[in-house]
Amino acid sequence: MIAWIRIGLAVAAVLITTLVLLPFHLVFLWLELPWRNRLPRLWHKAALWAIGVKVHVHGGPEQRRPLMIAANHSSWLDILVVASVVDATFVAKSEVRDWPVFGLLARLQRSIFIKREERRQTREQADEMATRLNAGEAVVLFPEGTTTDGNRLKEIKSSLFAAATSAARHAPGGIVHVQPVSVTYTRIHGMAMGHYHRPVATWPGDVELLPHLMGVLKTGAIDVDVRFGDAVDVTPASNRKVVSGVVRDQLRDMLEKSLRGR
Repeated sequence: MIAWIRIGLAVAAVLITTLVLLPFHLVFLWLELPWRNRLPRLWHKAALWAIGVKVHVHGGPEQRRPLMIAANHSSWLDILVVASVVDATFVAKSEVRDWPVFGLLARLQRSIFIKREERRQTREQADEMATRLNAGEAVVLFPEGTTTDGNRLKEIKSSLFAAATSAARHAPGGIVHVQPVSVTYTRIHGMAMGHYHRPVATWPGDVELLPHLMGVLKTGAIDVDVRFGDAVDVTPASNRKVVSGVVRDQLRDMLEKSLRGR
């Protein structure tokens, strides 16, 4: 019974926050005002508070622009977590657009939807990301291309960094800053998660979304570490595989530190 009360209160809090902020956000989107990128951060902070997720931040986002953020990916929660600390636009797979609730939220946040399987659209999608980057927006991508169990990093897809080299051609100084950011779920009700309990927060994809969402709401007490790494300067001449290697090494190091409680 207590768990269902918690779920009801969390859902009510998120709905009330949405009803209050949505009219303002729609106006900001219509008028193309800077707050169209800033207001979502307030919503994500409120949503995380409502569902009981506490974010611990180590370091901070790079202040120079253009900025691309490369984060590891283990849950739908990652988007809420990263968006609660950075005014950002996300790169998402095209099917997310049609997801219930989350698809609408992604569209309201002006996410960039890509179809990785359609190579003919790769250049067009990279150009859209480059345009957003050079407009001063922080663009977040998950270069693993899929979610994990939260205990390890999968292979980084270097092709996703094509937008950074493309944007660098037109960026001031010819540089785009790529910053690794790790997101690690570490505690549940104040106790270390470990491999056994981490699936409460992580969502590797073989679990239906709604049951996982309900599980998070029932838990109501999850801690997550967000670590910001050192930005990598990318130029039009940069080798994407070299860039992805540097990003991979930083992400692995930061993930390990959070998992070990350092």
